[in-house]
Amino acid sequence: MKTALLFGATGLVGHYLVSKLNSDPRYSAVKLFLRRPMHIKSIKLEKHLVNFDHPESFSHLVKGDDLFCCLGTTIRKAGSKEKFRAVDYDLVLKIAKMASENGVKNFVVVSSVGANPNSRNFYLRTKGEMERDLLALPFTSLKIIRPSILTGNRKEFRLGERIGIGMVKLVRIFLVGGLKKYKPIHGKTVAKAMLTIANRETSKVIFESAELKELGL
Repeated sequence: MKTALLFGATGLVGHYLVSKLNSDPRYSAVKLFLRRPMHIKSIKLEKHLVNFDHPESFSHLVKGDDLFCCLGTTIRKAGSKEKFRAVDYDLVLKIAKMASENGVKNFVVVSSVGANPNSRNFYLRTKGEMERDLLALPFTSLKIIRPSILTGNRKEFRLGERIGIGMVKLVRIFLVGGLKKYKPIHGKTVAKAMLTIANRETSKVIFESAELKELGL
């Protein structure tokens, strides 16, 4: 029986992952780190309202077996590139370092298809730098999840995401072979794949969207 830790529980993937972790018999406890209250009841869920602007204030709570990091925002929602990076890079790395220091063995993190530290695209470059610097930490197991455009019942409206889904649908028939990873993927599928990956013995680190679809069936 293991303890899971989840950051980003109110997001699209995180929301589905809460439900799956709650019903998974391999976990006796699930710690949710939340910016705002989440109205879900279960004796298995430990809800911690924390101040993400001061990660050191909750570092003592970041202890367990498998940490799932589903944190992520958009430049539009964050308000600037600097504020976006503060979440998608700085906060993720701070949490990862705390987890590593506290003996968490497995770190499963949501990144993005196309992530590359040398990309000209700011979003993809930030994700790539996050991946690169996570790889330098001494986790027993690090798994990087690279989903394509996410579909599902998202609470917030993301115009760019809606446009992207529409464009991909128009060229879907051409997304074969190495391009399959760019097909949209449901948040529930990603959540199920993350849970499968966290409990599978493998040396593989990066999981592209097409593979997530197979693992999330």
